[in-house]
Amino acid sequence: MELNKDINQFDIPHAKRTYLNNPNSILLKKLLIFSPFLILIFSISALRLIRNLELRPLNDSKFQVERSHQHRILGHLPYNEISKEKLVLIEPNIEVHYDMRDYLLKMREEARKDGIYLVFLSGYRSINLQKDIFFSLKSIRNQEAAERARVSAPPGYSEHSTGFAIDIGDATQRETDFEKEFENTQAFRWLIKNAAKFHFKLSFDKDNKYIDYEPWHWRFEGSIEALKVFESSNRKF
Repeated sequence: MELNKDINQFDIPHAKRTYLNNPNSILLKKLLIFSPFLILIFSISALRLIRNLELRPLNDSKFQVERSHQHRILGHLPYNEISKEKLVLIEPNIEVHYDMRDYLLKMREEARKDGIYLVFLSGYRSINLQKDIFFSLKSIRNQEAAERARVSAPPGYSEHSTGFAIDIGDATQRETDFEKEFENTQAFRWLIKNAAKFHFKLSFDKDNKYIDYEPWHWRFEGSIEALKVFESSNRKF
């Protein structure tokens, strides 16, 4: 009893529970509260990134097309020269891209069945040959470059260098070869009505603001390679 009495004489403090403001616990609480918003923001950003990656090829393609149009020379677009391995001879001195050979010959055969006789005037032309044509005729005719370019492309800017272009005449009216009067022939009228069936398109129509009307000049667009070559030409700006 004395011992207990002595103990009670001392003032023993009681344990107290205290709460400390731990910075880490506060940050954790905030993260838990805002986590749904963070996830939403992250998802939106990820979707935008994916969308941009999907559109990038299209944007790059548009850039290439715009760049090509900016690199016109006297109204003509640039074209690479086809490799010799892709050329086939269809007539003496006339070569074309092998993609268009069968379609071209088939078109001529179908025209013949309708009593129309197409004649092929010019197919593939090398850049060197185009150089001779452009500068020699310009000099002979005493024409400035801009004037000559209305009827003949500068070297490196001719569809003929691709192997996909063909100049066509009427075998019964050879005086209209390479002349605008070709549009008055039965051959031209047949081409306007039927050429698209064989994937041929008139390159320089009357609405072309850069190059003079050429009713004899047609290009082939019936293969993936041909479509790629003429992608810029088919864009409207």
